[in-house]
Amino acid sequence: MITINKKILVGGVILAGLAAITFSTSARAQMKEPQLGALGPPPVPPDNPQSPAKIELGKLLFFDTRLSGDASVSCATCHEPKDGWAFPDQVSRGYPGAIHWRNSQTVVNSAYLNKLFWAGAAKALEGQAPSAAKGAVSGNGEADMMEARLAFIPEYRKRFNEVFGDTWPRLSNAWKAIAAFERTLVQTDTPFDKYMRGDKGALSDQQKRGMKLFTGKANCIQCHKGALFTDQKYYNLGVPRAEIWSESGLAQITFRYELYAKGVAETMYRTLKDDPGLYFRTKQKRDKGKFRTPSLRYVVYTAPYMHNGAFFDLTEVVEFYNEGGGTNEFAENKTKLIKPLKLSEKEIEDLVAFIESLSGPAIKMTAPTLPPYAPLPAKTN
Repeated sequence: MITINKKILVGGVILAGLAAITFSTSARAQMKEPQLGALGPPPVPPDNPQSPAKIELGKLLFFDTRLSGDASVSCATCHEPKDGWAFPDQVSRGYPGAIHWRNSQTVVNSAYLNKLFWAGAAKALEGQAPSAAKGAVSGNGEADMMEARLAFIPEYRKRFNEVFGDTWPRLSNAWKAIAAFERTLVQTDTPFDKYMRGDKGALSDQQKRGMKLFTGKANCIQCHKGALFTDQKYYNLGVPRAEIWSESGLAQITFRYELYAKGVAETMYRTLKDDPGLYFRTKQKRDKGKFRTPSLRYVVYTAPYMHNGAFFDLTEVVEFYNEGGGTNEFAENKTKLIKPLKLSEKEIEDLVAFIESLSGPAIKMTAPTLPPYAPLPAKTN
């Protein structure tokens, strides 16, 4: 039996206008997950409502390098529109003179997530933006300096006053504006979404076979579920250590810095060779090597994949799962959910074709012209 639901829960918010398939009890037992859904509008927090003026301000700030330590990097530096709103290398570029230590995830559809960053360090876009801008190896910005720069830009003084009522631009409102802009970077018109809304010709026969594998033999749906194709939980899949940790001395320095900054024990600082992931936040041994399940939407444009960019195309990713994952330094925590799938080459091709249907046309955007500095107005008595 198949029924069509018009609502589905995403990130703790019920979204209207979603088409979801609910399967019978027997099918559910076979698939372990009852729903695939088309994506509806993103949730908007009540304390940061959308408005055209706020979104436009957020767009400017997203591309503005002055929200960083030396005014050389912006949100767009690591989330380039032409590169899937992500970064096309194993790990993201870092603050000048540094390097990041994880793969940069796409901003597209991040509005639906209630756990941002690979280890869920931020719960909303309003918290993600300052974490990146202030992070030592990403933006390295000081709050007082960034806020002072905004005050020296007449256009920003005007816009912050119109949008937020600020006499002088407040940095906390800058993050709200950026979040509002990022909530417009959503994609709900993929071939898969069209298929789920009733256009049965939106998917090719190969993609339909891939969807059957996704929900059946390959069982991808046990973790990549719902309209967003993620359960937002944490797993150690045995992803191998990134090659950059062996090849780049600067990457090794960044890694040691992160271990120190995030407070690992001295023994781990001296001996650890791989990213402990969620352990950074919980300090629980069972969380070593665990990372949040990424969404599979828009992935056509966001290679390489995994938290350390270990795989350079989707076929490599599926082959990794087909082999039952891999082995890393935290083998004792590898999830029991991952096991050899015994997919044939043709089945791998079909599965990749279905995953590709979760991406629509690339979301393109030209960087805006940023407003210039100007002297502060003279004080009048």
